[in-house]
Amino acid sequence: MKLLEKTGYVCSRAAGALGLFDVIAIGSSTIRLIQVKSGGEYLSGIEREAICALVVPPNVTRECWRLPTGCRSPLIEIL
Repeated sequence: MKLLEKTGYVCSRAAGALGLFDVIAIGSSTIRLIQVKSGGEYLSGIEREAICALVVPPNVTRECWRLPTGCRSPLIEIL
């Protein structure tokens, strides 16, 4: 969230809420819906399918941010 806030996004965290997304980041012209995975975790097939099936407006991105152990920056996948 700090990375996003530094670039002007307002963020809301919903981790552990069993929803599709852990972070919702709202910028001046875009909205980013982010699922965060840490360690060696990847999106499951069910999670990926549910996220990709969600219909969103053109200015909204659906993303998975992976934070592998020891990595300082997230690996970002746009879904």
